[in-house]
Amino acid sequence: MSTLSHAFAGVEGRDANLYAALDIGSNSFHLVIARMLAGSMQVVQKVKHKVRLADGLDSDQMLSEEAMTRGLNTLQSMAESMQGLDPSHVRVVATHTLRRAKNARAFLRKAKAVFPYRIEVISGPEEARLIYVGVANTTQTIGKRLIVDIGGGSTEFALGADFSPLLCKSVQMGCVSYQQRYFKDGVITRKRFDRAITAARREIELVVGNLKRHEWGTSIGSSGTARAIAAVIAGLKESEIDVPITYSDLTDLIKQCIDKGTAEALDFLNLTDDRRPVFAAGLSILFAVFKSLNLKEMQTSSAALREGVLYEIQTDDNRSDIRERTAHSLATRYDVDTQYAQKVWSNCLSIYEAVKDKWAINNEELKHLLEWSALLHEVGLQINSRGVQRHSSYIIEQSDLPGFNQEQQKLIATLVRYHRKKIKLADLPTFANYDEQSLKYLLSVLRLGVLLNINRQETMLPEYQIRCKENKISLIFPEDWFDNSPLLLADIDAEAEYQQTLGITLDIV
Repeated sequence: MSTLSHAFAGVEGRDANLYAALDIGSNSFHLVIARMLAGSMQVVQKVKHKVRLADGLDSDQMLSEEAMTRGLNTLQSMAESMQGLDPSHVRVVATHTLRRAKNARAFLRKAKAVFPYRIEVISGPEEARLIYVGVANTTQTIGKRLIVDIGGGSTEFALGADFSPLLCKSVQMGCVSYQQRYFKDGVITRKRFDRAITAARREIELVVGNLKRHEWGTSIGSSGTARAIAAVIAGLKESEIDVPITYSDLTDLIKQCIDKGTAEALDFLNLTDDRRPVFAAGLSILFAVFKSLNLKEMQTSSAALREGVLYEIQTDDNRSDIRERTAHSLATRYDVDTQYAQKVWSNCLSIYEAVKDKWAINNEELKHLLEWSALLHEVGLQINSRGVQRHSSYIIEQSDLPGFNQEQQKLIATLVRYHRKKIKLADLPTFANYDEQSLKYLLSVLRLGVLLNINRQETMLPEYQIRCKENKISLIFPEDWFDNSPLLLADIDAEAEYQQTLGITLDIV
């Protein structure tokens, strides 16, 4: 017994922290739990469930109750595998189907009842960026590389060098959606393949045009579709699974699929039962990519979105840096007056610090979102000074913002949309991960920060104090200061009425 009790006495301790990434995809839900050792990821558990969420998306982009139930049951099951994990070490991302579904928020609300972790719906370009991060950190290639990931509902393209993605694009086509469109009854013919390939080539025309402006040395197919095709090709060649995919391999494989005639008859070695129904659809998309980009060969990687998520959640600083670079890039692109924006943020920060505890918004993420809103609230000036709120909101909502998920992007766009003048409460969107009251509080702070700089401080503001009691804010200025600034006083009086719309009382002392 004494020997056993001292067996580990001289062993050096390691960081035993576990990190988890869950990818809520259109075809499958993938969970990876790993620990980080000396900068490398060591996977300790993988869980994969075929959910076919995209099957439940109808022509009106509504997700069926049956598909929701499949997804919720899977999340409930995965929650058991994730018990005990530190929530700060967990990130859950949803992709194409929940991006498209008009009733995605209904699904997310139901998910909260059975799944304890926050679900982020990410944009297509952000998905492509994270896929690149995952592959770049797990694949030994030198120089520029192109990564193609054919998912259930969308296909992502990411071009980059080393660990830095340079171009990230997403196209709305995937093996599940193409199976429904071109191979729904399981029948496989040359005509159907030709139609699917032509449609895919048309979908990727713009992406191909952008990619052809660049050069790269290595092409990599990541995740399920490419790996499944590579596995079948390897079986036909009686070779290892990680053989590269060639153009001639794809041509021969398409012919063999047509000869077999139906999805059910696809009895290829290494082709799993769950992959069989969508195999021809995925093959047609990959062939279209090869044809349009004049590819001769493609390597494959098992790493994908979930691995990229894992690498980024090791430290929040890394992700914050990405978002900071994104916000600064957008500000530079639209020639934002950053000195003025900094003054706005300085006032916002003073007000935020005074109210954060009483209003329960003492949260680093909310603080950062407020900061980025202060920086970007005037990007729309490049379009027109009239209606700048509307223009700024549109730019933020429609731009590719690496590092931000869809709700974060929408929240910033909403704050910017109502940073001045009338507030239309009925038009404020609802969020799955942010409550309505927090949105109102952040909007109140941003509006006050902008208001106090409304004349761009031609007259410097004096030192002032802020008091907060419940939903009442008092701004305390030096006595008689407003004698020389009557316009600002009038603006504050007008703002007090707008703040009442948010349920907040504003007064000057």
